[in-house]
Amino acid sequence: MRQFPFSAVAGQENFKTALILAAINPAIGGVLISGPRGCAKSTLARGLAHILPQSQPHNFVTLPLGASEEMLVGTLDLQSVLNDQDVRVKPGILAKAHGGVLYVDEVNLLADSLVDVLLDVAASGINHIERDGISHQHPADFLLLGTMNPDEGELREQLTDRFGLMVDLDNAFSIEERIEIVLRREAFDTNPNEFCQSYEPQQQQLIARIQAARASLATISCGADIRRRIAMRCSEANVDGMRADLVWYRAALAHAAWCGKNSIDQQDVDAVCELVLSHRRKSKPDSPAASPPPNGADSNQQNNNPPPPENPYSRPPEPSATSEPEKSDNEKQGSWGSMAPQAQDIQFSQALGPLNDFKNALAASPLGDLVGKQKGAAGGGRHRGQDTASSPNWFQTLIGNAGVWPPKSLAYKKMPRGEARLHFVLLDTSASTLTHHGFAKAKGVILNLAEQAYLQREQLCILGFGNDKVDELLPQVRAPKQIADFLAGINAGGGTPFRGALMAAQSYLQKLKRQMPNLAVRSYILTDGRSKQSVQGINLGADSVVIDMEQSQVKHGRAHTIAQQLGAQYLVMPALA
Repeated sequence: MRQFPFSAVAGQENFKTALILAAINPAIGGVLISGPRGCAKSTLARGLAHILPQSQPHNFVTLPLGASEEMLVGTLDLQSVLNDQDVRVKPGILAKAHGGVLYVDEVNLLADSLVDVLLDVAASGINHIERDGISHQHPADFLLLGTMNPDEGELREQLTDRFGLMVDLDNAFSIEERIEIVLRREAFDTNPNEFCQSYEPQQQQLIARIQAARASLATISCGADIRRRIAMRCSEANVDGMRADLVWYRAALAHAAWCGKNSIDQQDVDAVCELVLSHRRKSKPDSPAASPPPNGADSNQQNNNPPPPENPYSRPPEPSATSEPEKSDNEKQGSWGSMAPQAQDIQFSQALGPLNDFKNALAASPLGDLVGKQKGAAGGGRHRGQDTASSPNWFQTLIGNAGVWPPKSLAYKKMPRGEARLHFVLLDTSASTLTHHGFAKAKGVILNLAEQAYLQREQLCILGFGNDKVDELLPQVRAPKQIADFLAGINAGGGTPFRGALMAAQSYLQKLKRQMPNLAVRSYILTDGRSKQSVQGINLGADSVVIDMEQSQVKHGRAHTIAQQLGAQYLVMPALA
């Protein structure tokens, strides 16, 4: 089957540059391409295979989303055991990709177990196989190429950093480009052979230029002033570690080679700046972690760099036909709706002691395994840590049947104990939660939950809703060991965009389930219920609990109604003295 030629793709010059630089200098570490559907991500990525110097079919290997860990790392060669009684390794995808390109389409949807393997191999360049009674290792040095649609979910930060360069694409094509793209695609679909032959001279010229640039890498010099500029700009961007410095130098070196220069100059440094920093740039440490900069300002703008992509949860919630307008809610809250954000520290001495009663109530509820239970226990309708799985253990089967085939009985692989679990917290940060230190006590609940999740190596995500907007306070991460200071810095104020928060949460969890179908999600809604907005038609999943933060003497009881409408467990946060 003919592949659309790399040189025939119209536009996307930054994307092409990133792929060419990675082809020139594989030490850059690969390319991550992020963008919506229909912007030629897969077309250009697959087209790279045909412009690599001396490319062979095995140099470009695709990792399917549905691949198993055995397919990726390799496993026992069952045919060799049966025919020759010889235990051999059947090479996996990593072995085939050695020395070439490993391509993952929709890399953000890759299963966590496969991501863990990629991280290990990318760090060492060696694939270790310890499974099915075999012990083997082989070199696995490859250029990692991944595409993703950010609307389908985020990519784990550890894997993001492993990509040397990143390109953010959009669909903002000019009228002329759109016309040219359609014309070329029509020509290709009508007669692929003729179309590809017409671009063969450009393809060969591109291959020759890449090969010449590769050969010249060792002869290109880099002055001390250039190295200092790279170091200074990485420091200004507040990147983690030294990988950005190394990648920037290697990318600038490749750019200089591509341009036929003898030394790296400032133009080469600037040309690869955004490719290196777009996925590594961080805000300065002195900027508040829990609150967005005023008026949407970003420290990157002070450095004349483009701001990072907009947080999808920071935009105002969409109005619903079944809910009252947000303004009406604020008016009903009186002065609460206009109150500026205020801080309220965790009441450490009080929150962690009396909360034992709350934890016991939670443990006794149908969601009892949310806190404090050992990993691997059954809960929430799921049974983890089972002794067998549907995948046979062929090595143990052959031993148990003395090599006789077909075997009289099968041995099965043991399921790993525990499962990936996410604690998804929706925290009401509206001004009304400040009453009787309810907001401080809610932080104590989250602190207790986070400590338990950390011990179980589980994930945590916190979405805040208040001050008339929805904010992602803590992205989906492994529950951190130290979180008290972070929680103490979260402010509360303004009105309650309740329905908007639930809709954002529902959308987030739906995408997450598509990305990781086996992920167990527990949702917690901490709110005082001070909202008249309807929650009808919203579903956060079966394992949900509404924790009533209302601390006033006269209770409205709205949180209990919300729990009933959502089909969630209802618990009352203890009124701490």
